[in-house]
Amino acid sequence: MADLITVDDPDDPRLRDYTGLTDVELRRRREPAEGLFIAEGEKVIRRAGQAGYAMRSMLLSAKWADAMRDVIESAGAPVYVVEPRLAERVTGYHVHRGALASMGRKPLPTTAEVLRTARRVAVMEAVNDHTNIGAIFRSAAALGMDAVLLSPDCADPLYRRSVKVSMGAVFAVPYARLDGWPTALEAVREAGFRLLALTPDAAAVPMDTVAPHRMERVALMLGAEGDGLSRRALDAADIRVRIPMAHGVDSLNVGAAAAVAFYAVTAGRPES
Repeated sequence: MADLITVDDPDDPRLRDYTGLTDVELRRRREPAEGLFIAEGEKVIRRAGQAGYAMRSMLLSAKWADAMRDVIESAGAPVYVVEPRLAERVTGYHVHRGALASMGRKPLPTTAEVLRTARRVAVMEAVNDHTNIGAIFRSAAALGMDAVLLSPDCADPLYRRSVKVSMGAVFAVPYARLDGWPTALEAVREAGFRLLALTPDAAAVPMDTVAPHRMERVALMLGAEGDGLSRRALDAADIRVRIPMAHGVDSLNVGAAAAVAFYAVTAGRPES
């Protein structure tokens, strides 16, 4: 088994990747700039490795060393073993899953690369809640969406909370950042996609009426919780669609709405 390095000083510089994990603004700046992200829990760490992300280091409580033995040996990265209380002092929260890994980021593909083989794409505008990002990626993976496109102001899918909520699904679905919003949507249309804007507006067309599962290529546009899609994004769409509501409910959480809409655009679609 690879050497385990016991650390008892929360200020040890070797633990820098893990400091202040609850400081969202700090981590938003640091992680992309330094080319890293944090994977939490055995399943997520394993999925990150299987997706080709290189491990920089691992932070474990002693009882997790055996369970993670194969990961430790294959990664060849330093493994720091700490007491749970020290892990909490370093990270800022109780690491109840017992294992964290600092992973190296990979370069993002371009929009054109993502769209080249895709037929079902989710497009997010200004979705900046990390829990919603994670939930949407998990649904996208589970329901057969081929890719995700993000407006410039969307949250980071590789932020710890997003990765955790998605259960590592952010590693399974290709994604890219759109440069220029909403003008970049024209490139999506030129790639052969119909742009469907999801909105609770009663004037929008019911999703089942549009029958998006029969369309050759579909880009489903989703807006942020509360505000929804901007006027400019709605104007850039080909069709505005809605999920019919009952019992006086006006809308769903964007994560729940995404799951319903993803099923609508993927169910029974023609095989490639």
